[in-house]
Amino acid sequence: MARPIQPFLDDARQRMYKSVEHFQGETRGLRTGRANPGLVDSIRVDYYGSKTPLSQLATVSVPDARSIVVKPFDATSLKAIERAILASDLGFNPSLEGKMVRISIPPLSQEQRLKLAARVKSLAEDARVSMRNVRRDVLKEVEVASRDKGRDPVVTEDDVRESKESIQELLKEHEKLIDEAMAVKTKEILEV
Repeated sequence: MARPIQPFLDDARQRMYKSVEHFQGETRGLRTGRANPGLVDSIRVDYYGSKTPLSQLATVSVPDARSIVVKPFDATSLKAIERAILASDLGFNPSLEGKMVRISIPPLSQEQRLKLAARVKSLAEDARVSMRNVRRDVLKEVEVASRDKGRDPVVTEDDVRESKESIQELLKEHEKLIDEAMAVKTKEILEV
């Protein structure tokens, strides 16, 4: 027999994992001192009047640790891609080389590395707060369900107590994922 709180636990697990994925997506675009295609993921190019993600207009590759090469599918979009890279807040200086755009990645200073590490820590805390909000919301839903006597299946007081423990375990499990991802990204950033 399925536990009456299982749908609540499944919802909490799914929403907490989305917070982890969001954190990983946010940190993917942070500079680490070496070239990474994820650095240009957030760039949107004005292509025929609509803002199009760079990944839909070109292939992005990393030929060496200090440069990114963008090869557009349509050569007429070269100038638009260059403008979009310049307009981004990434601080890159692209150069046109034939039918591609080369982006040289300047080395990070120690001060920049420390700022980026602090940004990762801030993003991790935002993800933790998001997961704590999920815990609060799901526990509230379980308590409301326990007061609803016409609900099938019935949620008992024991189920409410069990859900508190289970959801707290879920939170710890997902916070551990955030901490591990934060440690890896911080190490990448601080490596010289």
